[in-house]
Amino acid sequence: MGLIAIGDIHGCAQSLDLLLKRLSPAPDDHLVFIGDYVDRGPDSKGVIDRLIALRETHSCTFLRGNHEALMLAYLNGGEADLWWANGGIATLRSYQADNAALEIPEAHVDFIRSTQLYYDTPDFFFVHAGLKPSLTIDENLRRYGEEVLLWERSHLQASTTVWEKPVVFGHTPQSIPLNRDRMIGIDTGCVYFTHPTLGRLTAVRLPEREFVSVEYVG
Repeated sequence: MGLIAIGDIHGCAQSLDLLLKRLSPAPDDHLVFIGDYVDRGPDSKGVIDRLIALRETHSCTFLRGNHEALMLAYLNGGEADLWWANGGIATLRSYQADNAALEIPEAHVDFIRSTQLYYDTPDFFFVHAGLKPSLTIDENLRRYGEEVLLWERSHLQASTTVWEKPVVFGHTPQSIPLNRDRMIGIDTGCVYFTHPTLGRLTAVRLPEREFVSVEYVG
């Protein structure tokens, strides 16, 4: 069984289709999606449709990104402004086709609620944003919660970490995937296709650290 981690999709359903076609995952591969399936891009609904279908044919783990957390806060009756300011309006539009009434299917709500904060294996640790670099993975999990797992960026400025194993993450767009001894960053800013060095959706095959990227196509 191989591990394939897939970076931040942000509503880019056609780009996800292209990446999955290029990856051609084997039946026994395990796909780990790093979070941020919704917001900013053109078809968040289509992305969730595809992920729900994919878990019927492949072993999948779906992590929660900060954008799923913002969406959940809205669905739970919280403030909408923060979500809308971070791309939530694009998500709502994808659920409101042809000027029909807005309706987010219950299956999609259940999917978002079922996302995990992290995924741990003997050789790799997967999380959406990152961890405090001066603490071990175990210490991070014992001392911090969603705020770090979904939003952290301090590790990107650290020259070293004390993590027990490589951490695979997204959240912060990079021009090229980050490939360090204990740090693998796979958000290459697919939705930011107008930026001169971003606009790709990236996956990494593990343990080989083989990166596979596609250009934004929608």
